[in-house]
Amino acid sequence: MQFRNETLDNGLEIIAEINPAAFSTSLGYFVKTGSRDETPAMAGVSHFLEHMMFKGTAKRTAADVNRELDDLGSQSNAYTSEEQTVYYMSVLPEHRTHALDLLSDMMRPALRDEDFQMERQVILEEIAMYDDQPPYGAMEKAMEAYFGEHPLSRRVLGTPDTVSALEPDAMRGYHESRYASNNLTLVATGAIDFDALVADARKFTSNWKPSDASRTLLKPLGQETNVRLVHPPATQRYTLQYSPGAGYNDPNRYVLRILGTILGDDSGSRLYWELVDNGLAESAVVFTQEFEDCGLFCTYLACAPEQQESNWEVLQGILADGSRSPITDREIELAKNKICSGMILGSERPSNRLFTIGNSWLSRETYEAIRDATEHYKRVTRDELQSAFESLAKRINVTVSVGSE
Repeated sequence: MQFRNETLDNGLEIIAEINPAAFSTSLGYFVKTGSRDETPAMAGVSHFLEHMMFKGTAKRTAADVNRELDDLGSQSNAYTSEEQTVYYMSVLPEHRTHALDLLSDMMRPALRDEDFQMERQVILEEIAMYDDQPPYGAMEKAMEAYFGEHPLSRRVLGTPDTVSALEPDAMRGYHESRYASNNLTLVATGAIDFDALVADARKFTSNWKPSDASRTLLKPLGQETNVRLVHPPATQRYTLQYSPGAGYNDPNRYVLRILGTILGDDSGSRLYWELVDNGLAESAVVFTQEFEDCGLFCTYLACAPEQQESNWEVLQGILADGSRSPITDREIELAKNKICSGMILGSERPSNRLFTIGNSWLSRETYEAIRDATEHYKRVTRDELQSAFESLAKRINVTVSVGSE
């Protein structure tokens, strides 16, 4: 493996992990913008814009874009989160130049009024569809309750009101500011001729301009609250709890990831054996979410309504049991093996490495080879894990539950 990076005169960063043994090339534009970078009135514009990027450019119609994606035989898609929007594709190495030409052109969409109005309906239907799926808005409500006035409280999809009120000119202004050359990173993995990649990128982005796009960073204020939502069609009760965690730049994130695996992985964890394996709950998991300035330590339970109260008591008891039921060396070994093995196995696909490398660069501007990444987990000590475990008993929680009544 070889890592290379270069910054063009217009501020566009290009990074690549080159694997001479790879048979495919993965490319992606990582845009440092998401729901947290929106104003409250424009909530959902990042995700809406993601849709519009596939609706054609000055040179290509929407049909042209889709036809060329098919012609390339690519595996392509896009996604929007709280902190980034990513457009990516995997192709055979001989198609790299064409793929980059298409992907770069898509970063400068036409944003036609007629496409905007049509796609607005698609977004509104997507919001409605998502609200009809378990856990029926619990995650969005938990984010709003936990973060309050913090920008991370904004819903990635926006709301029916904000999406309905959004105007094309507002989206065009947002695109000009947030999709500036110095706010994007071109990421490539697999079979890469880096010098040729840079030359192509310089050609395809020669007219891109930088901007003063920035992001507000601040720690959220902790608060304790319980929210109960009623969704009559729900056949189970869903309970989600958010607590303070570690951000992307906090070394403690490795400790919490391992702790989450020990306590609430979807197989082989303490919650799995107590609640899932014996059929008391459909799901009982612990997971972490990490952002640039903060993070979350999360628990989730899905079970029959009549078992929710007893199951939740068991779940909370396990999380608060650090002093009486300390973590064992065997649990640590199994968790580290599971995490590191998954990372190594996943790294065999350039498309998987694309997201690992791109996310790391966007949040920390650092590159880590897979061996270096696994070392972070191997260095976590039992004392660090035990201390984090015992601190769960004193954590501040936002809890949201959804049921039929």
